[in-house]
Amino acid sequence: MTRFLDVRTSAVGGELAKSVAINQGTNIGNYGGLDAAQFFSDIQGQHVLIGTHGYNVNRENGIASLSNWESLLQLAPPSVFVGLLWPGDSIWAHGLDYPEEPRVADDTGQLLGPFLDASFGMAASISLVSHSLGARVILKTVSSMSRRIRRVILMAGAIDDDCLSTEFQDAAANVDEISMLASHKDEVLSGLFPLGNLLGGIIAVGHPWWHGALGLGGPSQPWPQNLQAPFEIPDNWDFNHGNYLQIDAPPTAAVPVPVDVPPNGTPPHSGVGWQEAFTAAFTSTRFR
Repeated sequence: MTRFLDVRTSAVGGELAKSVAINQGTNIGNYGGLDAAQFFSDIQGQHVLIGTHGYNVNRENGIASLSNWESLLQLAPPSVFVGLLWPGDSIWAHGLDYPEEPRVADDTGQLLGPFLDASFGMAASISLVSHSLGARVILKTVSSMSRRIRRVILMAGAIDDDCLSTEFQDAAANVDEISMLASHKDEVLSGLFPLGNLLGGIIAVGHPWWHGALGLGGPSQPWPQNLQAPFEIPDNWDFNHGNYLQIDAPPTAAVPVPVDVPPNGTPPHSGVGWQEAFTAAFTSTRFR
């Protein structure tokens, strides 16, 4: 059963919760509360990896995608994975609320950061991994914390490519090691960011559409000294935005660790869902 921190008030859409709930489950049918004392016992002395989804993901899909992905992780003991569910889905409909979601992501981080400072003192370390707009959630979380973070891994970051040297420079400085995955074949990031430029009179500076996307071509210069390269997925892998985390059942074969991003070459394997298996193996490798 995957452990979750849940800051949603509704199964679909809805406002951000006022406090952090502790739950567990692998799908919406068995999802429910987890005794707090048991949860904190589970993370005591562990290297905790908190993973979150991006925008336009409801509670059911968030549970499914993160629990599937956990089954592919190969974390070295003593380690534990915890999913994070936040209300980054449709306030309006079908992702049309995207201009509003960065504010929700920021508010989520401001709620989560103090909670982790106050409640995760028994953990050996804290690391965070994200997909898409979840990058803003975890960077805001780090910038809201006093405790130092061990690892941050940003997959397909739907956030400005200069965020680590501007808006979240303080967060980057509070992390031992930063990793990321980016793909020039990401049709969501390559399509939405130009659209944001056309709507420049509507979209505010600092919104993920204002600059190039971190998850498309990686970070702009200057890079923080704690950034571990390489990060760009080969173009011939055709890695799209939805390949990093998937809602359907995970692939049957995990990609053996350690792995890294090669400058070229063939994909790790060709079975269904191999991309998700790769992102889990990459995260497991960089987490060590």
